[in-house]
Amino acid sequence: MILFIILIAVEIMTFTVIHKMFYDKFWIRYYFAMLVNISLSILLWAVWFQLSLFKGFYDDSSHVALMLALNGLLSAVVVPRIVIIVTFYSASAIKNLHRRRIFRTLGMGVALLITAVIATGTFFGRFNFRTEHITLHINNLHKDLKGLRIVHISDLHLPSFYHYTDRLVEAMNKINELEPDIIINTGDYVNYGCREFTGFDSILCIAKSRYGNYSVMGNHDFGTYHPYYTQAERRNNALIMNNMITSSGYRVLNDESVVLNIGNARLGLAGVITMGAFPDIIHGNLRKAISGIDSTDLNILMTHDPNHWIKEVKNKAEIQLTLSGHTHGMQMGVYTRKFRWSPAKRFYPCWSGLYNEGDQYLVVNSGLGILGIPYRIWMPPVITVIELKAE
Repeated sequence: MILFIILIAVEIMTFTVIHKMFYDKFWIRYYFAMLVNISLSILLWAVWFQLSLFKGFYDDSSHVALMLALNGLLSAVVVPRIVIIVTFYSASAIKNLHRRRIFRTLGMGVALLITAVIATGTFFGRFNFRTEHITLHINNLHKDLKGLRIVHISDLHLPSFYHYTDRLVEAMNKINELEPDIIINTGDYVNYGCREFTGFDSILCIAKSRYGNYSVMGNHDFGTYHPYYTQAERRNNALIMNNMITSSGYRVLNDESVVLNIGNARLGLAGVITMGAFPDIIHGNLRKAISGIDSTDLNILMTHDPNHWIKEVKNKAEIQLTLSGHTHGMQMGVYTRKFRWSPAKRFYPCWSGLYNEGDQYLVVNSGLGILGIPYRIWMPPVITVIELKAE
């Protein structure tokens, strides 16, 4: 109700500001601004009413997609309108007429820039799949593990692709083109609940590897954020998610491990569950997970949250390589080969790419999907390719 009142107020004030700015001076600009404003209003209210009248399950992909669309419109339409309104009325305190016009024009420019950046991140940035190649030089690497190629993906958040299944197919085909020996997915397949997975298993099955696909579940996969789940429903959701991920061609490791025989080498692969919500993230039993891989040539750990590596793995466990996701790079920042920055760094010291402590490595994938907001601003979705080399 509060949001509805805010939207109505912003709607009225925006029309008032446009009328005052253009009506008596710039007729063409006035009608153009009104046309654009009305078009955006129709789109905004259409999504609002669809969401308000929705009667299905909360974790239905269509419902989650509507929530994403509304959040995008709030960012790309309502926020710029507020900027225009605030700068217009703030300028009234400026006595110099020329400076007042400059200030109001500046506000309009900032608003248009916000809309343009968000629109670009929505229609281009969120599907601008990047392939990141990482070569790891491992001390005393077994000769049969040299050149092993691991493709690492994470945080699909499948409702991201509800209206864009062809984009997810494109990502799976990209993975196959990389000819992976192992595919690893470090979780967060959904946002709220298992219904979001429906229909996507056949697409995820497209990606195949030589020695198998392996996964852990992320904190979203346990129904953590579903507002109406009981504890029993959360437990049932976790069981259903395990079955759905398995039907997608993955072996799910819940505080457990598996040993892969690659030539004469033994590769240990362990997975730890991740539950809870930031900052109260709950990690599974690492000791239990790695108990079966104490006589291997190389050990790899899958753990959704990269902070787990800092807390329990580095300098504490016999794990040479840890793979994580979770951060999304906060879906905005700067991502180049030589420089990366994101506000995610404030919460996750290791938030994207390769990190190490001595001979222990951590690779953080910034995700394929989106969460909360339907865009990525200079923080592309990533497929990570890790190739093992001898030191």
